[in-house]
Amino acid sequence: MQKTLTMSTKERERLKIIQLIDTGSLTYTEAAELMAISERHLYRILNRYRTDGDAGLIHKLRGSTSNRGFAPETHNRIINLYREKYSDYGPTYFSEMVYADLGIHLSDETIRKWLLREGLWKPIRKGRKHRKKRPRHSAVGSLIQLDGSHHKWFEDRGPECCLIVFIDDAAGRVFLRLASSENTHDLLYALRLYIERYGIPKAIYIDRGSVFYANDKKLTDFTRALTKLNIKPIFARSPQAKGRVERSNRTHQDRLIKALRRENISSIEEANQYLDTVYNSEHNNRFALCDDLPDLHRSSDGIDLDNIICFETTRCVYNDYTLRLKTQPIQLLPSDAPLPPPRAYLTVRRWLDGSLHIFWKEHELKFDILDKEPKPKRRTIRPPAQNHPWRTKMVGRGHTNVFKKQYVSV
Repeated sequence: MQKTLTMSTKERERLKIIQLIDTGSLTYTEAAELMAISERHLYRILNRYRTDGDAGLIHKLRGSTSNRGFAPETHNRIINLYREKYSDYGPTYFSEMVYADLGIHLSDETIRKWLLREGLWKPIRKGRKHRKKRPRHSAVGSLIQLDGSHHKWFEDRGPECCLIVFIDDAAGRVFLRLASSENTHDLLYALRLYIERYGIPKAIYIDRGSVFYANDKKLTDFTRALTKLNIKPIFARSPQAKGRVERSNRTHQDRLIKALRRENISSIEEANQYLDTVYNSEHNNRFALCDDLPDLHRSSDGIDLDNIICFETTRCVYNDYTLRLKTQPIQLLPSDAPLPPPRAYLTVRRWLDGSLHIFWKEHELKFDILDKEPKPKRRTIRPPAQNHPWRTKMVGRGHTNVFKKQYVSV
């Protein structure tokens, strides 16, 4: 009865060499050198070949469980854990949860093979267009990529919100904060928190959203703050251009959602506290590469961040020393700083805490917000008396009281 054997390329090459030995074309030393094995191991292979034939060249563990494999009980225990508790986790993240819950260290590739074999995981096919990868910067703080990711971060436990992500291009260190949306106030506040924690970076890579970019080439409040802090704004022309922060968003849409679920967090305030105290540090300790890299962040000591990271506009002062801000009348008051002349333009700043401040030539002015528009003083017009010189004054050739044209019919 014929038996079908499955041999690898390596085993077929060995079969050819052994046949040359039997014909006397090769010596044992030459055959061992061609197989890249010792002569002693060659004798073992020859003994198995002469005893079992071609089947003696096939590895004995072919089709059986590896001697270094995990026990079936461990395999079943991990698969049941995935089905019961972590059914939406990816292999990499699930391997960390296996170590945290069971104390078993498994590689993500091993778990991926097990999940694929059980039909619990489908490989993600990447069909993206090839793009040349830009090398990382060589120093921390030389370039920060910033982006907002709108997602259901609390799943069904809370409303959809936006994750503001700062990621260092060189080290991969992240600074995360949740906000209701990608609005100017929350982005400015996140920028200030980043500067207070790490310092002022050299450049920030941003997209062309309305918060960052204006079509009339004017500065938005965010880019104005960057310019005053001597931070270079770099505008991306495609999502692929800032791929590092886009990939980071995809990572947090997997890891952060599950972390918030484990902690049963369903509000932005609780989530930001968890990000500041736990998640940011744990993620950076695991994935950031800050060691042995120079840091180019500048210190913010001595810099008035309140008057830089804020909302700023200009207003004209009227003759009665009032100005308008969104139809709200504001009355300037006497102060130590000189009052501006009428028709001068003032700088109006609203800090992130909501307070209003008015400056003229960087001198802060006192003011009072009025409840209603001040009434202008009405001028009293009195007609001149009958004997007023204006009535009897001669103008030109005629008397002032004779201005009516006389029409003569011809």
